[in-house]
Amino acid sequence: MTTWTDHTADRPVSLTAPSGIDRAAHHRLDEAWLAAAWSHPTTRCFVVSGGQVLIDETADGRTELVMTPSFEAPLTEAHRYFLGIDEEGVRYFALQKDTLPGRIDQSARPAGLREAGLLLSAREAGLMVHAVGLENWQRTHRFCSRCGERTVIAAAGHIRRCQACGAEHYPRTDPAVIMAVTDDEDRILLGRQVHWPEGRFSTLAGFVEPGESIEQSVRREVFEEAGITVGPVEYVASQPWPFPSSLMLGFMARATSTEIDVDGDEIHEARWFSRDELGAAFETGEVLPPYGISIAARLIELWYGKPLPTRSFV
Repeated sequence: MTTWTDHTADRPVSLTAPSGIDRAAHHRLDEAWLAAAWSHPTTRCFVVSGGQVLIDETADGRTELVMTPSFEAPLTEAHRYFLGIDEEGVRYFALQKDTLPGRIDQSARPAGLREAGLLLSAREAGLMVHAVGLENWQRTHRFCSRCGERTVIAAAGHIRRCQACGAEHYPRTDPAVIMAVTDDEDRILLGRQVHWPEGRFSTLAGFVEPGESIEQSVRREVFEEAGITVGPVEYVASQPWPFPSSLMLGFMARATSTEIDVDGDEIHEARWFSRDELGAAFETGEVLPPYGISIAARLIELWYGKPLPTRSFV
């Protein structure tokens, strides 16, 4: 495997820009420090519920994550997660609740990461992706996988402990490969999953299996889903993707065959596109581009040579 060098990129992959937040993991087990941090007047927090937060538009046209001082936060003890400290010493916490709080001014609105991640600053997007990832894990891992007893939250939201058998459970991150496959004619291979709407195409992707290298995973997934064999594989970038708990590893890959044979289970349709063909399909609406926040969009852009057309968030 080699590493892709992009000499023309003028923007980073979404959710990967430096956030300026030190996660300060060494404080997560220090209950006295956490209590002092929570009660500090500069501490800021926000609520996460069902993968959504509240966002608001400012007078100068920016979009911000709705945060409050900790002393104004809704009550919750067990589901309070420490996210880190910025360079000015401000501590940040996320509060997991069943519903988002209302706002007196009615100007804020709920948003998920696919929308908010494109609108928020790198700092706030980083805080949100951390919080959403923890919330997803916390909601689905309440019981011990060793003995079946209920677990309790520890380490400021980053560990669940079983008081029955003593096991500790940590947030899981599943590695997944996502790849822009091109052929000798410099066409790109895009596929449409069976549950996607008509016209939505994107790069192929899949999870890394036990005992498998990421290069092997790229080649296996492309062959399984589209019947295409792959030779050289070049790493591009990674992206945290908490839907619900993945780390997307992005690649450019070169096909050594071109005859498509979709599996029919995951991929309903796959097609080769030249740049002119894809551009025309975008214009007519025959093909819908992937969400701009996804690394898939960035991989396609690296081949396409310019930004993909935007579309409203749905």
